Amino acid sequence: MRITRRKALPAIASLGAVAASPAFGQQTNENVKWRLTSSFPKSLDTLYGVSVTIAKVVGEMTDGKFVLTPFGAGEIVPGLQVLDAVANNTVECGHTYTGYYIGKNPALIFDGSLPFGLTPRMQNAWMMFGDGRKLMDEIYDSFNVVALPAGQTGGQMFGWFRKELKSVKDFEGLKMRTAGFGGKVMAKLGVIPQQIAGGDIHPALERGTIDACEWVGPYDDEKLGFNKVAKFYYTPGVMELEAVNQLMIGKQAWSSLPPRYQQILRYACAYGMMDMLAAYDAKNAEAIARVVAGGAVLSVLPDDVVKALRAALETVLDEEAAASPQFKKVLTDWRAFRANQHRWFSIADTRAELAVYRSAS
Repeated sequence: MRITRRKALPAIASLGAVAASPAFGQQTNENVKWRLTSSFPKSLDTLYGVSVTIAKVVGEMTDGKFVLTPFGAGEIVPGLQVLDAVANNTVECGHTYTGYYIGKNPALIFDGSLPFGLTPRMQNAWMMFGDGRKLMDEIYDSFNVVALPAGQTGGQMFGWFRKELKSVKDFEGLKMRTAGFGGKVMAKLGVIPQQIAGGDIHPALERGTIDACEWVGPYDDEKLGFNKVAKFYYTPGVMELEAVNQLMIGKQAWSSLPPRYQQILRYACAYGMMDMLAAYDAKNAEAIARVVAGGAVLSVLPDDVVKALRAALETVLDEEAAASPQFKKVLTDWRAFRANQHRWFSIADTRAELAVYRSAS
């Protein structure tokens, strides 16, 4: 079942509109109990916490008749197998990141995060007022799932490294934990990408199984202890200017829900999206000061590295488009939308923000 832009809830603006809709106001006595498996461990309170938030909102708005029980990564299925569990009806729904499944369909990354791509606001604009939602739902249909945006990290850091990065050559042979499409791009520079679930990254970095890692940002990275086993913390996070998470729901489970419960679930996911982004924005601002005070060296990627990464990205995108008509279709639309968005934001927000920051220094 396709969730079009007209049916979907805007992340912020329409939270009140859904409550006023006729379908939302209808009452039902039907009791529904679902399991919600997450790709994230419970220790990551912001990432995993979205599942708890969604379950809480759904329960409150149905007077406890629609019960979602969240499970952390590994409690039902491993963190990187949520899509499979939902598609196979092992669980009714799961909270995850599409970048974990690009081996199944590389185009899934467009509903996750792409290097040198869109910011959270740009991504929302593409999904809600561009063709993003329509294009992505065509992909989800092939997996027998419905996906609702349900979480947003905002801009991320580039990652933690044991050694300083001075040039592109420093990437050659580097074993780095990096998820999603970023690994394919990094590989063009000689990196050996490793896809490792969040809870397993620190032990791998500590043992030297990997040389570097990226996760989200300073709040989660501090929780996972990366600052204790790697010294250099790099910005800018050009590989992920945003990262959307999805609540994936099996089509059979979705179609069995009363329309009112479907509306409520959309509302809960939209609220979770806003809540998670606000939480990270607040928490990361404080955490970056702590990790730097604790000895982390905040470092800036050399310009030649950034340029090499951008060139590598465009090469990978073209290769994927040549191999998949579906990927090419989404990419063509995304690139055109990105160009317009980047031009507008460079005129408005980016210049204004830089002027404000400089005037305060």
